[in-house]
Amino acid sequence: MPAGLSWPEAAALALLALALLVALCRHLWALRWSLSRDRASALPLPKGSMGWPFFGETLHWLLQGSRFHSSRRERYGNVFKTHLLGRPVVRVTGAENIRKILLGEHTLVSTQWPQSTQIILGSHTLLGSVGDLHRQRRKILARVFSRAALESYLPRIQKVVSWELQGWCMEPGSIAVYSSAKTLTFRIAARILLGLRLEEKQFKDLAKTFEQLVENLFSLPLNIPFSGLRKGIKARDMLHEFMEKAIQEKLQRNNPEDHSDALDFIINSAKEHGKEFTMQELKESAIELIFAAFFTTASASTSLILLLLKHPTVIEKIRQELMSHELYQQRERCPAGPCPDTLTAQSRDSEKPLLCPTAKDAHEDQSQPLGPTEEGSPQPHALPEPTLPPSSPCTGPQLRAPSGQSCCCPSDISLEKLSRLHYLDCVIKEVLRVLPPVSGGYRTALRTFELDGYQIPKGWSVMYSIRDTHETAAIYQSPPTGFDPDRFGAARTEAVGRFHYIPFGGGARSCIGKELAQAILKLLAIELVSTARWELATPGYPAMQTVPIVHPVDDGLQLYFHPLQPSRGSEA
Repeated sequence: MPAGLSWPEAAALALLALALLVALCRHLWALRWSLSRDRASALPLPKGSMGWPFFGETLHWLLQGSRFHSSRRERYGNVFKTHLLGRPVVRVTGAENIRKILLGEHTLVSTQWPQSTQIILGSHTLLGSVGDLHRQRRKILARVFSRAALESYLPRIQKVVSWELQGWCMEPGSIAVYSSAKTLTFRIAARILLGLRLEEKQFKDLAKTFEQLVENLFSLPLNIPFSGLRKGIKARDMLHEFMEKAIQEKLQRNNPEDHSDALDFIINSAKEHGKEFTMQELKESAIELIFAAFFTTASASTSLILLLLKHPTVIEKIRQELMSHELYQQRERCPAGPCPDTLTAQSRDSEKPLLCPTAKDAHEDQSQPLGPTEEGSPQPHALPEPTLPPSSPCTGPQLRAPSGQSCCCPSDISLEKLSRLHYLDCVIKEVLRVLPPVSGGYRTALRTFELDGYQIPKGWSVMYSIRDTHETAAIYQSPPTGFDPDRFGAARTEAVGRFHYIPFGGGARSCIGKELAQAILKLLAIELVSTARWELATPGYPAMQTVPIVHPVDDGLQLYFHPLQPSRGSEA
C-alpha cells in the first residue's frame, strides 16, 4: 500500500486503475476492428459495437435473445456490426438488403456453418457444399421433392398425421405439443422419406439418438471426452451404423412394388446424372434429410397449433372452406374386420389399442383456462365443437380397429385438392411469416461489397434476419405484428415483394423441401380442424424462444386434445 494512503483510498485507486485498463482494452479492441476495414473501399464500416475483447457481444446475445437484435436495429439501423462467437458479424434486415445477400450466393457470399456442424453432418451434404458441387447435389436432390415424389408421399403422410393426432386425443392428460410434434415429424422423415421399417422401440431409440446429434451440432469444436462435439460424433456414428444396415437391405430388396421413398429417388437421380453415390454419401444424405425435415417442421407445426388456438375464427373459416370442397368429412364406423396397418407390423404403442377414441364428454374440461383470444379478452370455453356433416361410410385408407369399432378414416387427398384450398394456403403462409422456424441465416463475405451505404469486408460473417424482415416490412397494410391470413388473399397486394416474405430463404440456397413442408402443415391443419378440438392446460400461453429454432420455452405449450363429437342430426 502506498505510504500515506488508507485502505479505502488504496482500494479506490486500484479500482480506478482497473477501470482505466478495461476501458483501454475495449478501446484497443474497437480500434483493432476499425482498422480491419478494406482500405480499397471508401465506404465506412456499419455502425455498431464489437463488445468486449475476445468475447464480443456473445454474452448479451445469449441472455437477451431476440431483443438483442431488435434493440440494436433500433439504435443503428437495418445494417449493423457486432462480434459473436469469436467472429465479426454484420447483421442485415430489410428486403432489398437481403435480396443482395441471397442472390449473391457463390459470388458475393458463401454459406457458413460452424465447424462442429460440418464435422458431425459430414462433407457430402447439400448444406456444406459450395459452387459446382452444390449445384450438382441440388439437381440430384430435386427429384426427392418433385411433384411426382410429393404425390407419392402425400397419402402416407396423411395416414401418419391422422395416426399421431388420434394418439393425442386418446391421451387423458395434457400433451406437450413441441415434443409431440417432433415425434410426428421424425416419424414422417424416417418412415416415409427414408422408408425405414421400424418397430416402435427401434423408432424411439433412433429418435433419441438423433436428438442427441442435433443438440450438439452447434458446439465448441473440441473433440475431447464429455464435450458436445464428442457426444454429437458418437450419435452420428450410431446413426450411420443403423443407416448402413437399412440401406444395404433396401439395395438388396430392390422391390419395384415397394413405395418409392426419398432414398430411392436419390439413388436413381444420381445415376441419371452420371453419378453413383457411395455408401458414405448415402448415409450422410439420409441424416441430412431427417435433419432438414425434423426440427423446422416440428417448430412450424407447433406454431400452427398455437396460432389456431389463439384465433378460433380462423379455424371456422378453414372448416367452411373444407366443406365447400367436400373435404370435411365425419369419421364413420369402419366396415367389419381389420383395417390396413399404415405404419409397421407392430402397434405404435403396445400398451394402447389401435382404436380411434370415443368422444370425450363435451363438458369435462370446460373449466380449464384457455388464455386470450385474438382480441385479448379471456376465453372462458374450449374451441367451439361444430356438428360434423354426415357422410358415407369410410372407403379410404384406415387404421386398424376390431370389428364394429370406430376408426379414423382420412379421405385421400392430392396436391391438386390441396391447391384449391386458398384460405388454408394463406393461413400456412401467415403462420410462417409470424413465427418462421429459423430466424435467419449465416454467410461469409467472399469479397468486400457495398450494402446500404456501408462496406462489408471480405471474410466477415453476414447474418441475415428472416424474422426482423417479416416484422418490419412496410409493404403490409395491416400491422406486420398481427396474425392476418387475409393479407395473402387475392384481394390484397401485400405479398408482391419477393424478399419481404422469406420463411424458406431464397436464391441458390432456398429451402429445397419447402413444398413438402407446406404440404405437411396443410395436412396437419386439415386433420386438426376436422377431427379435434384443443385447449390450454396452463393458465396462459408460453413464451417463445427464437434461437436456434422457434419453440415454446421449456416445452411449455401444454394442451388437452379432444375428438369432435359425431353429428347429431341438425344439433350444433
